[in-house]
Order: sequence, then structure tokens, then C-alpha cells
Amino acid sequence: MSALAHYGVLVALVEGAGAPVVAATLAGYVAGGVVSYALNRRYAFRSNRPHGEATWRFALVAAVGFVLTGLAMGLLHARWAIPYLLAQIITTGCVMLWSFAANRWWTFQGHREIPPAPL
Repeated sequence: MSALAHYGVLVALVEGAGAPVVAATLAGYVAGGVVSYALNRRYAFRSNRPHGEATWRFALVAAVGFVLTGLAMGLLHARWAIPYLLAQIITTGCVMLWSFAANRWWTFQGHREIPPAPL
């Protein structure tokens, strides 16, 4: 869901508004991050870490991901001229690995007491 938000904003800004690719992908990253927090907390990691702790940790992990996204898209698209959607797919794969690992072992770790969501 967060990737859909990210890619939706990216494509809308690039194709619809003519925005620069790196700026558009960073705006998309922020949109995806908002969706990601709620879904990761509740479903992926089933965490009950207080929002006061989890939010700043998540924001720090997201800030690193934001920088990585900007650097990767700057390199892949702006410097090496890889089409922006392909560059974004590559970037998403790399940043997603970072974000998942950091959120699992640091942001939400140790507070997994929420029972599984009913089917």
C-alpha cells in the first residue's frame, strides 16, 4: 500500500505536473511513509510499542531511507539516465530492505503483543 502511494504521487507529479524526478520521488516517499507507519505497526510487526517511542524511531529510519532514495534516484536517473520508473523500482528494492530490517529490529522490536488481525 505504501508503494502504491509512493508511485502514485511520483507518476502524478512527473507526468501530470512536470516535476523533476528526484523531487517527485521524495514527495512520493513521504506519502508512502505516512501509509507505511500505520500498516507496519499494526500488521507487519504487530507492535504495541507506545506511539511516543515508535514514531520518532520510525521517523529516523524513514529519514535515512529518504536520503538513500534521493541519492539512488539522483545517481540512477539523473546521472546514469535510467528511465525513472525503472530507477524507482531498483531504489525501492534497496530502500525497502533497509527500512524493513531497521523497523523490525529497532523501531518495533520488543513490543509485539498485539494479537494477529482476524481473517
